[in-house]
Amino acid sequence: MTSARGVHGVEWLAAAAPDPRACKRAWDEGDGVALLAAGRFWDVLSVPDRLGLLALEMLWQPALPVPGPTLVDTAAHRVGFFLPPDPGGGWVGAGLRHASRGSWVAVPPPYRPTRSLEWLVPPDGTGSLHRPAALESALRLANGTLTVLPSLP
Repeated sequence: MTSARGVHGVEWLAAAAPDPRACKRAWDEGDGVALLAAGRFWDVLSVPDRLGLLALEMLWQPALPVPGPTLVDTAAHRVGFFLPPDPGGGWVGAGLRHASRGSWVAVPPPYRPTRSLEWLVPPDGTGSLHRPAALESALRLANGTLTVLPSLP
């Protein structure tokens, strides 16, 4: 059973689908994944998982707002940060992928993982997203940290 917060997250995410009802049916009756259009309500910045997990940890601080929706794809070893739409897409860096208008993103429902996709921070339905400046700063710090750490197997 989903909480009220989860229900609002479902509605918010499904609104990005061409047919929100079909999207919710795919989550409940299909394979549990829906393709949603980026660029209207949000963009997604996908980064390598080591970088993304460390950056998310840096963003998850008591003095800061709760981070925005964040998705992990364990098969692709990627973390996706949901940001405000940015048609200019000024995100540049090794391994960074910016999904904006014209892109589609595979997402599970906010109330359960599906296949290799899982929400680290599910959408709460308020439209809250990662702040680009805070995310950029966390990614820079995480990248610097990973540069000095020995590679793990």
